[in-house]
Amino acid sequence: MRLRLDRDLCVGHARCHATDPELFPIDDEGFSLVDDVEVPDDRLAAARAGIAACPERALRLEDDR
Repeated sequence: MRLRLDRDLCVGHARCHATDPELFPIDDEGFSLVDDVEVPDDRLAAARAGIAACPERALRLEDDR
């Protein structure tokens, strides 16, 4: 699975980052730096939690298989 960000929707709440700072890095202003990240199976729950935390729905998982 791949984690993707729609940069046009991200407004810098940093709620994704609060769920998992390593999986959801942010810049100094709180905007997500996610850029087409391969999510290992053991991190899918963390990815889903970060996606669910985004009020703008700027993040998504895509099946790359």
